[in-house]
Amino acid sequence: MSLIDEIREQPEAIRRLLATQSEAISTIAGQVRARGVDYVYLAARGTSDNAGKYAQYLFGAVNQLPMALASPSLFGLYHQPPLLKNALVIGVSQSGRSPDIISVMEEARRQGAMSLAVTNSPVSPMADAAEFILDISCGAEYAVAATKSYTSSLAALVLLSAELAENAEMRLKLECVPGWMEEMLVQEEALAHHASYYSEMDRCVVLGRGYNYSTVYEWSLKLKELAGVMAEPYSSADFLHGPIAMVQNDFPVFTVAPGGPAYAPLYDLLKHLRADRQVGIFSITDSDEVLQLSRAGLRLPAGVPEWLTPLIAIIPGQLFAYHLTCHKGLDPDNPAGLSKVTRTQ
Repeated sequence: MSLIDEIREQPEAIRRLLATQSEAISTIAGQVRARGVDYVYLAARGTSDNAGKYAQYLFGAVNQLPMALASPSLFGLYHQPPLLKNALVIGVSQSGRSPDIISVMEEARRQGAMSLAVTNSPVSPMADAAEFILDISCGAEYAVAATKSYTSSLAALVLLSAELAENAEMRLKLECVPGWMEEMLVQEEALAHHASYYSEMDRCVVLGRGYNYSTVYEWSLKLKELAGVMAEPYSSADFLHGPIAMVQNDFPVFTVAPGGPAYAPLYDLLKHLRADRQVGIFSITDSDEVLQLSRAGLRLPAGVPEWLTPLIAIIPGQLFAYHLTCHKGLDPDNPAGLSKVTRTQ
């Protein structure tokens, strides 16, 4: 199966997760409540770490649970792990074979903390080390660049958050995600056309904020690993603290800008970039005014709540990166110097 096949398979992967894992997630949520967990400590690398960035907003806003992203080197290199009392320790890994993430899960068990493996490989060293397993059930992912395992990880985390909050409305909204994804996939031809205009691009910035802080990191990662573009991701707030100085005169700026609390300050920044610095903007948005500022863009489906937009907005990001890679004459199924499993200590 090729990368483009796996991108297109994502709606069905989410449907499979919802059909097969709801009962298991309900059981895990019950255990979290019974244990009196005070915070979440999440360990991941690469694409899975971007899923963790999403979880920071999700668990914080919906469940009022503080969440920390782990520093796995404290476990595997320095052998000086933090205390994990009253933590829910989550490891996110498509393969379940990253040694540094495994070391975090093993330490959680040693300290008696509740541990959960979120993985596409329920038979794996990370799953063996964890007390509970959440199988994202997206099917074998062969392409080096992760796509369906990313969105399935996000959906699994939403299910867990909804069960912890005992929020049936969240679950109903999540069931709409496959249809919204399909609305994005049917626009592949337009995205391929847009990508052709960027075939000479070697650098850009990707801007977003709030829940889609995760999306700009994941989109920029796909641009780097597939198309070899030096794509730098920023919160629009952080971008104002220095990096804005490097962009002007048609510098390519990509943005994810759905409606919600994060929208207004991001829109103000985009207006400034367009009017005062003459940058070229490519947007993924549900806003007419952002599309009017943009050289090109793609409209998100109507009615997607902001907290679910990362599952939808990354689809055009993946498709854009895929077609840009093809326009550059590179092989999206064999990115230079990469392999499917990266074993970091």
